[in-house]
Amino acid sequence: MQTQSPFQWLARSGYAGRGVVYILVAALALFSSFGGGNPDSKSALDVVLQQPFGRIWLGLIAVGLLGFIAWRLAQAFANADRHPDTLKGYGIRFGLLISAAVYSSLAFYAASLALRFGGQGGSNGEEGVSAWLVEQPFGRYMLGGVGLAVIGAGIAQITKGVGHGYRKYLEIPPTAAPAIDWICVYGLAARGSVFVITGVFFIYAAVTVDPDQAGGISDALAWVRQLPFGAILYAVAAVGLLAFGLYGFVEAAYRRIRPPTISAVQIVP
Repeated sequence: MQTQSPFQWLARSGYAGRGVVYILVAALALFSSFGGGNPDSKSALDVVLQQPFGRIWLGLIAVGLLGFIAWRLAQAFANADRHPDTLKGYGIRFGLLISAAVYSSLAFYAASLALRFGGQGGSNGEEGVSAWLVEQPFGRYMLGGVGLAVIGAGIAQITKGVGHGYRKYLEIPPTAAPAIDWICVYGLAARGSVFVITGVFFIYAAVTVDPDQAGGISDALAWVRQLPFGAILYAVAAVGLLAFGLYGFVEAAYRRIRPPTISAVQIVP
C-alpha cells in the first residue's frame, strides 16, 4: 500500500466523519418512526452529546468534518479531481465549494457542542437561509435558484449512482466490488432523491415568499411518509441514507485523493 500524506489522511477522515453523521441521521429516521424526533444532522449530533464520552466523540467528528471541508476546498480551488475546464467542470467545482460551506456550519456546531459553547437543539438551517435570502434584493428569485440548484445536485447524485459514475473516483478491490456497488448505488440514489424533494421545498418557499416552507432531510422524509405506502417508502429512504453513510466509509478507504499543489489553486469562475 502506498504511503499516505497527512493531507490524504485528513481527507479520508473527512469522508469517515460525514459517513458517521449520515449513519446517525438514518438511525434517527428509523427510530423516529416509533418515538418521534427530527432526523437531521444537528439532531444526530445532539444524540452523540448524550452518550458516554459524547464530547470527545463530537470533537473527533468535528475534526473529521474539518478534514472534509479542506478536501472540498482542494477539489474546488485546486481542481484535485482534475475536472475539465468546461462549463460542466466549473459547475461541479462550484457545487463542491457550496458543499464546503454547508459542512462548515455542521463542523462549527459539532465543535461548539464538544467545547461546551453550544446547547442542544438548533434552528432549522434551511429556514434560516431562506429567511436571509428573501430579505435580499430579488430574494425570492435567488431562493428559487437555490431550489433549482439543489434539485440539480440531487439528479446528479442519482445519475452518479445509477450510472456507476462513482467508480472513476474509487479504487475498489475486485472481490469487494459487488457489495460496494450496492452500497454506492443505493446510497447515492437515496440521498439524491432527498435532495430533489428538498429543492422542491425551496422553490415552494420562493413562490409563496414564506421561508418556513423550506425544508431539509427531516421535512423530506416527513413528506415521503405521507405518501401512499408511506411507511414502507420512509423505511426505504432511511435505509438509503444509512447506505450513503456507509458510502462515506467506502470513500474513506478507496477514494483516489490527489494532494493539491499551490500552483494549481485558482478561483472558481
